[in-house]
Amino acid sequence: MSSSDFAKQPDGERLSEVRFLTVAEVAALMRVSKMTVYRLVHGGELTAVRVGRSFRVPEHAVHAYLRGAFSQTA
Repeated sequence: MSSSDFAKQPDGERLSEVRFLTVAEVAALMRVSKMTVYRLVHGGELTAVRVGRSFRVPEHAVHAYLRGAFSQTA
């Protein structure tokens, strides 16, 4: 496995191209509280990366979660 293969996401997106959002940005995007976002992260429903004492959420993970939530309610 080359280093370029390792740096790619499952959907083929390169790690350097991934946009990471803060918990506050995710909360604003989803129109929920930051606590709700933390619950989703800790519950494993929303993928996140821990950076120091904070979390960063890949933007594509937020969109995937919302697509899944939307299809469950539709």
